[in-house]
Amino acid sequence: MNTVTAESIKSVFTASQQGQIHFGQVIAALSEAGVESYLVDYRAKQTTYHLKNDEHLILNMSDAEPLIAKSFDATVIKGAILGAQQGEILYPEFKQISMEAGCIGYAVWISGRHVCYFGRKGEQHIEHFPQ
Repeated sequence: MNTVTAESIKSVFTASQQGQIHFGQVIAALSEAGVESYLVDYRAKQTTYHLKNDEHLILNMSDAEPLIAKSFDATVIKGAILGAQQGEILYPEFKQISMEAGCIGYAVWISGRHVCYFGRKGEQHIEHFPQ
C-alpha cells in the first residue's frame, strides 16, 4: 500500500475515533482512498481496511474500551445506527452504545452499501446504507 493511501486511511480512522467526522464523511473519504470494505473487531481492538486491490491496513483502537455485553440487542444497535446516519451520534458514542448492546464488531461493505453487525453467538443485523 502506498504511503499516501495509508496516511489517508489513518487520518480518517483518527478523526472518526475522536468524533470529529460522521459516518457519511468516513464512507466518502475511505471510498475516495480506494477502500472496498473494512472490519471492526471490538474484541481484538482493531480495524482492518481492505483496498480494491486486496491490500490491507490494520489499525489499533484504544485499550480503554467499554466492556462488551453478553447478549446482542439489535433494537439498541438499530437506534444507534439511525443516530449515526443522521449525524446525531458520532463514533465514540456509537462504539459505546453498540458494545453495550452486545456487538462484538461489524463489517462495512462500502461497495455493497451495507454493514453487518455481529453478536457473540453469531447473531447478525444487516443495515443498508440510506438512499
